[in-house]
Amino acid sequence: MSPFVAEIIGTMLLIVLGDGVVANVLLSQCKGQNAGWMVIATGWGFGVAVAVYCVGTISGAHVNPAVTLGLASIGQFAWKDVPIYLLGQMIGAFLGAVIVWLAYFPHWSLTQDKALIRGVFCTIPAVRRPRWNVVTEIVGTFVLLVGVLAIPSVKNLNPNSGFDKGFGPFLLGVLVWSIGLSLGGPTGYAINPARDLGPRLAHFLLPIPGKGESDWNYAWVPIVGPIIGGLLGACFYKFFWGT
Repeated sequence: MSPFVAEIIGTMLLIVLGDGVVANVLLSQCKGQNAGWMVIATGWGFGVAVAVYCVGTISGAHVNPAVTLGLASIGQFAWKDVPIYLLGQMIGAFLGAVIVWLAYFPHWSLTQDKALIRGVFCTIPAVRRPRWNVVTEIVGTFVLLVGVLAIPSVKNLNPNSGFDKGFGPFLLGVLVWSIGLSLGGPTGYAINPARDLGPRLAHFLLPIPGKGESDWNYAWVPIVGPIIGGLLGACFYKFFWGT
């Protein structure tokens, strides 16, 4: 499997499990309806862990443009490979959203609230203040990149510390779980441009009854915020850890 295909598959799995848990909680007559934020944050965290376990040894399991750009900015990833990774992530995110649409097909027509339908696919701020929503996404993605770089380090994961390197993907899932619980409330924590843009495009294109509009006026926030946060987080790690 090529890294390009791995990024497609990894991001697709992330969205299937991430958007899937949101669908289970938000859509009418689902078994998990109204299960709450803890369930959503947990589903996303486990989704990240599964994606990294599946393709981490092939592509590094970036599954997030903010991670790819952050790593490239500090010399830990080749700039020439950035475009193909970003393309793979976008394709995977779109495909993952389509799979969620199919998996929950009977429930779209049963859900009357257009915002809930859109919320399965893309982020919606609790309080719509775009500039502050960008700040929230910057902070969340900053924490993500620091954790992504620090957690798999040799000092954290080796037999002497008690954590084998194979435990790393699970800890990255815990990282995303923690970000969701602590910083996810204001914006729904995209912290990943592909995670929002790919499914938002799917929402726009799919024949979902009563879906409403896709809120393209807000779409720039979960793109710009995570990219800035990812670059800042990677540079912060590079400055203080020096590796």
